[in-house]
Amino acid sequence: MARTDYQSSLEELRDDVLYMSEVVAERLREGLDALERKDERLARDVIEGDDEINDMYLELEGTCVDLIALQQPVASDLRFIAASFKIITDLERIADLAVNLGGYTLDAQRDLFPGVDMQRVGRETLAMLESAMAAYADEDIERCFAVAERDEEVDAMCEAASELVVRDLIEGDYLGGGETDDDIESLMQDVSRLLLTIRDLERVGDHAVNVAARTVYMVENDDELLY
Repeated sequence: MARTDYQSSLEELRDDVLYMSEVVAERLREGLDALERKDERLARDVIEGDDEINDMYLELEGTCVDLIALQQPVASDLRFIAASFKIITDLERIADLAVNLGGYTLDAQRDLFPGVDMQRVGRETLAMLESAMAAYADEDIERCFAVAERDEEVDAMCEAASELVVRDLIEGDYLGGGETDDDIESLMQDVSRLLLTIRDLERVGDHAVNVAARTVYMVENDDELLY
């Protein structure tokens, strides 16, 4: 492969990774919208769209492997390819978490904890993802560290939300007496679904930090955010 073709392949890889991130971000946005509106059709669209993300991942994985195996890239290019491979892995996992949101929408029976603002948490994690990918596109180190700092806020929000669910369950009148076993099981399923939603959104933030960490390593050969 000529040098100009090789450089074009690297730029194409970057563009493809960014495109995958846009699709994943849209899936996450749709998953959040489905959850908020109890939109079963949208939830099914998110679930069924996961195959597209998986196909993108496999294609880009093959591209990364070919570039490493066939071109023997120098150190900076190798870091770029390796970082891109790690980033598409995080994107694929975020897409899986969006699928989870679709599943929770289909399973949801009722909203028992109106004080838990899952949409606010979701918007924060989506913004983290978009910021991390912008940092990757622009090789913006400052933005990478800002994403990592933002994750602490998201973690605190998720912890507070989980505590609110548990406290409301203890202090509320959800089990005031006279419930059947089916009533109790339904309540536990609703609680479990909400706690899983909180956990999954927190993981989206963690994956966004991973993207930022890989970008820092890619640009500066610095593993500070990796561990």
